[in-house]
Amino acid sequence: MGRYLLRRLTFLVVSLALASVVLFVLLRLLPGDPANALTSVGASPDQIAAARHSIGSDRPLPEQFTRWLGQLVRGDLGTSFVSSLPVGPEVTARLDLTLPLTLAAFVLAVVIAVPVGFVAAHKRHTWYGALLSGISQLGMAVPVFWLGMILIALFALNAGWLPSGGFPQDGWDAPAEAVRSLVLPVVTIALVMSASLTRYVRSATLDVVNSDYLRTARALGASLPAAMWRHGLRNASVPVVSVLGIELASTLLGAVVVESVFALPGLGSMLATGIAQHDYPVIQGVLFASTLAVLLIGFVADLVQRIIDPRLRDRLSGVAR
Repeated sequence: MGRYLLRRLTFLVVSLALASVVLFVLLRLLPGDPANALTSVGASPDQIAAARHSIGSDRPLPEQFTRWLGQLVRGDLGTSFVSSLPVGPEVTARLDLTLPLTLAAFVLAVVIAVPVGFVAAHKRHTWYGALLSGISQLGMAVPVFWLGMILIALFALNAGWLPSGGFPQDGWDAPAEAVRSLVLPVVTIALVMSASLTRYVRSATLDVVNSDYLRTARALGASLPAAMWRHGLRNASVPVVSVLGIELASTLLGAVVVESVFALPGLGSMLATGIAQHDYPVIQGVLFASTLAVLLIGFVADLVQRIIDPRLRDRLSGVAR
């Protein structure tokens, strides 16, 4: 296990290093000049050149990359071209909103998807089993921004139960208002995520239900829920854990859309502003933090799979079953 952890950590560091190179190079290939955001409309070539020199974008790319990499090693995400503020503290502050939003949506999606997926598999030959499968299939095709606008129209503009967007200026110091402002974004993300998760839970449950060991357990008198609880839950959870990791990572990355729809000052809106202003340090900082989070989520999901399934641990140690 120790060798496996060392190999996975090495893979994580190498992946992060490669991602930083790709991120830096692709960002420089995009059209647009960050110096334009620092100068007024109609600025002279000398003024634009002076702006490029002040932010260092006129230096060779290898020099710029080496400087950025050196900052990363020291835990510094750089300084914004536009605001001249350090990016790291701003990313940390935005995570105070993005992380609760993502985690709450993830938990709600799991609470919805696991029982619904199990019922859809167990009652697959009934009309409501087919209805649950159809709804989950339909939910996978619904764009998250469209669902967000529908929920705003229903519960904010028409009913007036919840705010249509924004976040309290006092942040989490006003917890009731903060929670109310996140209800619709959380539900939006959770409904879309639960649709795809339901399909995976249904598929994993069907694989276990059709297995020989579960049929044997049921032939000995156990009900399906009892047999699933005692013998099938662990096997069914192995592929689902992998999908949960992917869904959590994609939700974190996709928060930019939901935060834009609900005007939330989170990591997504910070990224959107950085892209609009060609603020390279902000874009790099947000994407690097997101990439690190995605790799850590994948690492944890992989580790949990091996803890759940002893066969995966045996493969690592070379034990044959």
